[in-house]
Amino acid sequence: MNNEAAYSRPVTLKSILRFAVPTIAMSVFMSFYTMVDGLFVSNLIGTNALSSINLVYPIIALVTAISTMLATGGSAAIMKKMGEGKNDEAMQDFTFLIIVNIFAGLVMCGIGYLFMGNFFSSMSLSAEVSDYCREYLSCYLLFTVPILLMNNFTLYMIAAGKATLSLLCSVAGGIANIMLDYLFIAVFHLGIGGAAVATGLGYSITAVVGFFVFSKKNSLLHFVKPVCRFKVLGNTVTNGCSEMAAALVNGIITLMFNWAMLKYVGQNGVAAITIISYVLALAGSLYAGYTYGVAPMISFYYGERNHGKLKRLIRTSLIIIGTIAVATVIVSLIVTEPLVSIFARPGSAVYDLAVQGNRICSLALLFVGFNIFASGMFTALSNGIISAVLAFSRTFVFTMIAMLILPAFFDVIGIWLATPAAELMAVILACFMFFKYRKRYHY
Repeated sequence: MNNEAAYSRPVTLKSILRFAVPTIAMSVFMSFYTMVDGLFVSNLIGTNALSSINLVYPIIALVTAISTMLATGGSAAIMKKMGEGKNDEAMQDFTFLIIVNIFAGLVMCGIGYLFMGNFFSSMSLSAEVSDYCREYLSCYLLFTVPILLMNNFTLYMIAAGKATLSLLCSVAGGIANIMLDYLFIAVFHLGIGGAAVATGLGYSITAVVGFFVFSKKNSLLHFVKPVCRFKVLGNTVTNGCSEMAAALVNGIITLMFNWAMLKYVGQNGVAAITIISYVLALAGSLYAGYTYGVAPMISFYYGERNHGKLKRLIRTSLIIIGTIAVATVIVSLIVTEPLVSIFARPGSAVYDLAVQGNRICSLALLFVGFNIFASGMFTALSNGIISAVLAFSRTFVFTMIAMLILPAFFDVIGIWLATPAAELMAVILACFMFFKYRKRYHY
């Protein structure tokens, strides 16, 4: 499917799904096992423990941001040298950047332990939730190095032509996380610290496999004696800074939602918004997976100047996304109560808040798919600036505007309305960009 013959086929629903289904499956699975992680915590420990996972997320987002920057920027820099025929330099840089990841992980782990007390003290949390936060993060930080290596090795495996192995490692890590969650929490009663260890061990599978794979000299990428080139590190940081910014924005927005919920309804609100975030993330992963899958087709047809196929692909994609959008809204509204009851006991304050929140936030599902696809489409068309404008406006600017205005007028309902409002503003901007650049790209 990855050879040129796959692109010569007519653009049909079947040909599109050949590209999209594998990436949809991987993206949805990764989101699903994160949801299962929260399911174990909320049911076996409690909703306060669930709140703590969301409260520590901004710190986790920082780790994710650094690892994403080094992974995406490093992969681009190394594969560029491979393309230029500088294989020896590429191997040296690859090994050097892996060492940088290990060093960065150790530094972040130390800083995390040093400042976590001040971070949680600033939130005015109850003693129980504060203890949960410290316990979870203390265990999670032990796996900072494997987490960085996991993100890097995932991309490097794909770059080295081992995409199937990368997928298998991700699936194995997810399954291990779910099984270890049950073992550590339900059987060994290790509490929320056990959940963090389960997550860390799940991530570690890719890190361990990566070391074995890249230690073999017959691998396209493999370890050699490293050479310290700070220019390469600078290029890596520069290339990966946009991806890092996106990850940091998620952390900042999560922090803002948490503070708003703590202000208006307290810790129960944080638990409720955590439940809603799982639902939105699962829907978002569906669209992200689809976009990842069709992006190579968009790039190929654009480069080939095959305007007919490009138009059919984008038109069909918009129909698919629109159909799924309507279906997901209907399903989300119908299953709101049974879905929320999986995480919170019916009749509890968390349950009532989450039911209210899901019914309002479900409106965002009408727009989120179009916004994710629009950003991915412009990336595939090699217009990174417009893609970045759309993504940053959606995830940060519009969300920030909505969060600053709506809660002031509607209290907690305003917090729930912020996400649909931000997605609506984003889809209006996406439509403007779509029509503005239509003639340039002939879609």
